[in-house]
Amino acid sequence: MSAPTRGGQPPAMSHRLVVVLLGLLLGIQPITTDVYLPGMPAMRAELGASMAQVQLTLTGLLLAFGASQLVWGPLSDRFGRRPILLVGLALYTVAGALCVLAQTTADLVLWRTVQGAAMGAAVMAARAIVRDVYDPAQGARVMALALGGLGLIAGMGPPLGGLLASTLGWRSALMAVTVCGALLCLTVALRFTETLPIERRSALRVGVLWANLRHALRHPTFWAWVLLVTSSYAGLFTFLAASSFVFIQVWGFGQLAYGLAVSFVSMVYVAGTFLCRRLLARMDPTQAVRHGAWLSLTSAVCMAVMAATQWHPWWAFLAAHALFMFGHGIHQPCAQYGVVGPFAHMAGLASALSGFIMMVAAFGVGLWLGWRLDGTPQALLQGIAFWGVGIASIAWTLVRWHGKAAAPPAVAPSRA
Repeated sequence: MSAPTRGGQPPAMSHRLVVVLLGLLLGIQPITTDVYLPGMPAMRAELGASMAQVQLTLTGLLLAFGASQLVWGPLSDRFGRRPILLVGLALYTVAGALCVLAQTTADLVLWRTVQGAAMGAAVMAARAIVRDVYDPAQGARVMALALGGLGLIAGMGPPLGGLLASTLGWRSALMAVTVCGALLCLTVALRFTETLPIERRSALRVGVLWANLRHALRHPTFWAWVLLVTSSYAGLFTFLAASSFVFIQVWGFGQLAYGLAVSFVSMVYVAGTFLCRRLLARMDPTQAVRHGAWLSLTSAVCMAVMAATQWHPWWAFLAAHALFMFGHGIHQPCAQYGVVGPFAHMAGLASALSGFIMMVAAFGVGLWLGWRLDGTPQALLQGIAFWGVGIASIAWTLVRWHGKAAAPPAVAPSRA
């Protein structure tokens, strides 16, 4: 099956190749964040860092990841996806190598931040490519398929990181991340063909960018979906940022056992993306996320009860979080496409804005956890409960009211 294209032009890449590349490009984010999670406590001990400093290796990366997309997005709308991908992935690989060599916490935070900025090119471009290649009816289903691949990658990352950290040390996990970046850069160089036609490339004039920015920020559909995807990702990030300390230092898990626990919830997420595809065959994305919101809310209630009663065995937490991740597998594909759906001629900018907003929220979560983590699971439970309630509220109101709306771009594309 070939990838559908607009304008009657023959497809440059097959549908299967597009989906595989999308999964790899989106998967660079969990590779970058998840593989080194099991080694964070050992990293903290070796570098003599505080909890807040160690959190900065993750939150700094994600804040740079979000902010950089505001640059990568307009550049990709002007010059195309391929050159931005190649530059970003090359920078990602170099920064990763410098992370491995870092001797102080400050150096590690610096190069992880640079790596996050480079990672923004890959994830931003992936979301924009879906809008380049697929019509709205297909886009959410393709995104669900690609995010299923992301889930598989995310499931393999923590056990690999736990194995590497426990046998070769935490630096070996960062080396694995660097190697993945280099291989992805090579894959894009050899197999990826430009998806943005020249006639749909926008100018980089300030007036055009400002008009497009205002158009996106005033669009109710954009805000409905971006708030949903942000809430869902913030709940996931709460788990990513806090779980290694809770599982290893509170519940006594080894690094490999912790990696397997993270792998379990990743596989639940993959199952959620499969359910999402089935739902989208029978209903539109706004209805699908309303169904998924019940899973998010049920998880939130379970987390809140455990936090209130201070009864929180690891197996009960994993069961409740599995419900959250099952819903996450429904919300992410629908919302990732929803934020770019109305913006055919500025998909890069819309993708960048959504990525920036998501990462600002993640940065805030990381700062909050650095302050609230106290040697108990309370912050982990409370954070996921909060975001679960937020997901349900947004899905049942803003997405229901505005999720189907669409409008043409504010500024026509220009070759200038």
